[in-house]
Amino acid sequence: MERKVKAARVSIVSNTTLVLLKFTVGIFMASVSVISEAVHSMMDLLAALIANYSVRKAVEPADEKHPYGHGKFENVSGVIEAMLIVIAAIIIIYEATNRLIKGGVVEYLGYGIAVMGFSAVVNFFVSRYLYKVAIEEESLALEADALHLRTDVWTSVGITLGLVIIHFTGINALDPIIAMGVAILIIRAAWDMTKRSGTDLLDACLSPEEERIIRKALESHSDQFLGYHSMRTRKAGSEKYVDLHLVIRYDTTIEEGHRIATEVEQEIEAALPRTDVTIHMEPCDKDECFTINGTRVCLLDHDDSEPDCCPERGR
Repeated sequence: MERKVKAARVSIVSNTTLVLLKFTVGIFMASVSVISEAVHSMMDLLAALIANYSVRKAVEPADEKHPYGHGKFENVSGVIEAMLIVIAAIIIIYEATNRLIKGGVVEYLGYGIAVMGFSAVVNFFVSRYLYKVAIEEESLALEADALHLRTDVWTSVGITLGLVIIHFTGINALDPIIAMGVAILIIRAAWDMTKRSGTDLLDACLSPEEERIIRKALESHSDQFLGYHSMRTRKAGSEKYVDLHLVIRYDTTIEEGHRIATEVEQEIEAALPRTDVTIHMEPCDKDECFTINGTRVCLLDHDDSEPDCCPERGR
């Protein structure tokens, strides 16, 4: 929690500084590309403020109105940030089009080159820091913020190179053209972010790698149960949820069944941190469970559409 909040605050401070610098220099230079980058950074600042709020809200414990916790605040944050990026891109395209039509001269190119270069360096290191914390803490909001700043690095580098070319060629039309290029990169980042955030909002299953870890954890306790089926997974923010049916012998006591379920839950949660596991215990009927050559076999009569509960034939 503290690492997430600290990282969000670092992003707020850096973005505030860069917004002020870019707007000041962009207006002074009459450069639409520098001003467009200032608008981009302003959207990043709003995104950082949203991320700061969402990471605080997401770690709040479950309550009566939110029995599954508040993890999806981070997903909602990602969608909102993507919308802000699109708004920034529309503003940039509008201003760049006006400049192409009306024309204009970019002045004091040295100031713009210095500010854009400084911005690229700052955002490079801040985005690396945010991404590191985001991965370690599994924070979608911080990852979205890091993605914003990573995009800023490339747009700042592009604008810097453009200003250098204008300085040597005097082709002022390059300024709004570069701004449009910035807008295209911004829209692409927004699309990637929307897909990532929307997937979890729609309760899509965990990644194949995460589900492989869950199955491996189950297999490590396969000598205590006959099989499992109807496994479902989903994610909300950094929290993961798993529920499944565990098939046990018909003569297993409630106490023993509870012990088995607890051990399996602990194994999964240890292998995949921040995971909430719910297990439904399902006994085989007496006539359906027997032993062949020392191996327990389950012969539950499932539909063809349902996974076989026998551990030898899939889950």
